[in-house]
Parts: sequence; structure tokens; C-alpha cells
Amino acid sequence: MAIKESREILIEATPEEILDVIAEFEAMPEWSGPHESAEVLETGEDGRPSKVKMRVKTAGITDEQVVAYTWDDNVVSWSLVSSGQQKSQDGSYTLIPKGDNTLVKFQVTVDPNVPLPGFVLKRAVKGTMDAATQELRSRVLKVKKGK
Repeated sequence: MAIKESREILIEATPEEILDVIAEFEAMPEWSGPHESAEVLETGEDGRPSKVKMRVKTAGITDEQVVAYTWDDNVVSWSLVSSGQQKSQDGSYTLIPKGDNTLVKFQVTVDPNVPLPGFVLKRAVKGTMDAATQELRSRVLKVKKGK
């Protein structure tokens, strides 16, 4: 059964600064708890990654996945190409400028291969949501400060 979750967070940065951090997949294991490794397999005409291979561990479950990315003005979306643990995954970040800040809307739908106990699923979803919002915000602010 597919699980759909969403969360919003305000980040003190421009959409471009946030998208640059998201696009730097090789650095993702440095700031995103679930990501053990990430390797860009293909790059689109815009220079942004279009296919990425990742090793992700959440709630004690490790998964090797390949994900296809699409980049628009202030939106990045993705779909699962292959995975050992999921039937499907679709997600997106939508970035809405708010003065000097950006409202980041994150949403993801995941369909695991096997049914998981509720407490395991809840822990996995929380880890994913925290990494996608709070850990992203921390990384963006750290990168921005280092400029």
C-alpha cells in the first residue's frame, strides 16, 4: 500500500540556493541521515543530475535505488527507476519565494515491496521527512554561510 506524506518548511535562502544544494547529490550523505551514498549517473542538458544511484538506509532497511529527476524553474521532481525495497516512489520539492526566504513544499509517495509493521513504517517516514526538510534547511544555511 502506498504512503503519501508532505511537509513544508521556510528556509532563509533563495530558490536557486536551495536547488543547488539538492542538485549536489554526491554531498547528500554528509547532511541527509538516510543517504549512505549517492552517484550521479546521467546529467541533463541543463547541467543538473537527471539520474542518480543511491544507497539509502532508514528504519534499519537498506535500499539501492536509481531515481530519475526533472528540474523546472522552482520545482524538482523525481520518480523511482529501480529499487530493491520499493515498487514505486514519486516526489517533489516546490519552492515558493517569500521575500528573502523560500517556502519549500516537499511531498513524496512511496509504495514498499513488502508490508511493514506500523511502527517501522512510521519511523522510516519520519526519518525521510526530517532529512528532506530540517536537514535540507541546515545544509542550505551552512552552504550559504560558507559563500
